[in-house]
Order: sequence, then C-alpha cells, then structure tokens
Amino acid sequence: MDHFFAAVEEREHPEYKGKPVVVGANPKEGKGRGVVSTCNYEAREYGIRSGMPISRAWKRCPHAVYLPVDYKLYTEVSSRIMKILRRYADKFEQWGIDEAFLDVSSRVEDYEDAQRLAQKVKTDVYKNERLTCSIGIGPNKLVAKIASDFKKPDGLTVVEEKDAEAFLAPLPVNKLLWVGKKTAHRLNAIGIETISDLAKYEQSVLAEKFGVWGTQMYLSAHGIDNSEVQERWEIKSMSRDTTFEEDTSDVDFILATLDALAEAVHKQLVKSNFTCKTVTVKIRYENFETHTHGKSLPFQTNQLRDVQKTARELIQEFLRGDRKVRLVGVRLSNLVSGERQKKLF
Repeated sequence: MDHFFAAVEEREHPEYKGKPVVVGANPKEGKGRGVVSTCNYEAREYGIRSGMPISRAWKRCPHAVYLPVDYKLYTEVSSRIMKILRRYADKFEQWGIDEAFLDVSSRVEDYEDAQRLAQKVKTDVYKNERLTCSIGIGPNKLVAKIASDFKKPDGLTVVEEKDAEAFLAPLPVNKLLWVGKKTAHRLNAIGIETISDLAKYEQSVLAEKFGVWGTQMYLSAHGIDNSEVQERWEIKSMSRDTTFEEDTSDVDFILATLDALAEAVHKQLVKSNFTCKTVTVKIRYENFETHTHGKSLPFQTNQLRDVQKTARELIQEFLRGDRKVRLVGVRLSNLVSGERQKKLF
C-alpha cells in the first residue's frame, strides 16, 4: 500500500488532500516526543521519513498536518484489503499491516497475463477502499518486493527472470531484503555500494566476512531467491510501548507505566483468544541506546499477573543507577490460539 496510514487519513479527511500529512505523534511546536510512523509524499518532499524524531519533522515542516496513530482504523482497513488480495492468490503471505506476497503461478500463463491480473488487483482495491497500491511482479519474492518499491505511488513494475539481475544491478545495496543500515555500512566499507558491486564480489570472501548470510546476499545480488510464499495464519506477537513526554529516572513512574502497557497488551491477548509463553520488555535511554530482554515461562498463560510480574522482573536490571529513560515497552510472543489449545484438567 502507498503511505498506508497517511492515505487512510486522507481518505477519511478529504481536507488533508494535497497537504503534507505526518502520522505518529504530536510535535508540540518542536518539543514533542515519539517518531514519525509514516507520512505522505507531500511531506517526504520536505525530507520527512518514517522513524524520524517527530521534533525534527516539525522543524522541517511545521505547517504539516500531524496526526496520532489510529491502529484500530488501519487494522480494519488492512483486514478488508487482505481479503481482496487473498482471492487472487494460489498462496498468500501477509507482511505486516500493509504488504503481502501473492503466488499466482497457476493463475497466469506469462508475465503479460500476470500484469493484467495485477491491474485487476489494483482496480479492485481502489474500487472497494479508495486507496492505491504499488505492485511488483517477478520470478520470486525478492525481485517482486524490490519491484513493488520501484514506482510509487500507484506503480506497477514487471521484472522477468531474464532481466532480474540487470534490474537489480544499479540499485543501492540496501535495497536488498534484510540488508539494514549496519550491514550496508559494512558492505560500503569494503567497496560494495551497489547490488552490481555485490554480485561481482568474491563469494568465498563474503562467506568469510558474513557467514551464511554472505552467501545469501551473493545469491540475492544475482536475483536468486528460492523462499516460498508461506501462509501465516497465526499472529506471532503483540506489543505496546510508549515514549515519555520527558526523559525520566523515576523508577515508580516507569514501573507504573510498564504495568499499564502490560495491561493494554494483555487485553489484546484475551480479546484475540490467545495465550502467550514469552514476555519481553524494551527500554530506550535518553541517548537512544535501546535494550530488550525476554523470558519464556514454563507454561502458556493469559493471566495479567503473570505478564506484569515477568515484565517487572525483566526490567529491573535496566533501572539501576540514575540513567534517564525515554521509552518502555512490553511484547508477548510464542502465542497459541485458544481454539486449538488443549485444556488439561
């Protein structure tokens, strides 16, 4: 989907159309906390990007429309869109709230046929939700994903297998799936700037420097990806976090906030009819140093006291001294659906 959160807000509020829209937090005249969740293309013209501190976004564009994240609305819209997409696929894999892979191998004869199908998908989504999406068509997930980002918004890019390596070659190496900032910096340090540079690099040296991932990157640079589209029916985790208005070292306040976050995510757990086995806490200090610490319980649980007690135990080691805290969060994982879980008495 194209700038999904912001696009939904523009649809709900036509008066925002054509204005820079930033979803994430209240900038409070440049002193607000939190980060940009997403923004529309008008806001991106001012250099605003996802993950940017909201205070910096405000400095670049104080006249933008700033909105809080409405997860409930976005999730409802996403659910309807995914139902539309699923109808077109042999196998379907949702990626987050606004992306998905569709394996359409048995539904099309060739790439021209696939392009016609993709156009139907785009038309169907727009007709039902009045939102645009960008689609990439390729021989595998890797190429299709990169192609989907190639022309935005409302794009449609087709890359046949014979053209995959040439299509990837001039792109920055961080366009490859799973190549984040740290890996990109390491690659840049050894002279690898583009995917073409990576494809020409000695495979054995990459394996020596990066292990198994070095070999995988080498194959990806040549457009090779054998991973299958996998149906994912289970929610893998659920979480809540918050950024404080002001950095704080008040332990009682931090623990009270942690309890509230645990209660919020616990409500989601119960409402979704899941139990969890692993509790993880997240903490970010005033200098943006971030830590996570998790613990797997010896049993599945949906009890609030188990979640809160474990979260409090896990965060204790990060509250020693007088370091100020910027953000805390709680995540529940190793989830099991209550419909399938056997209850033993």
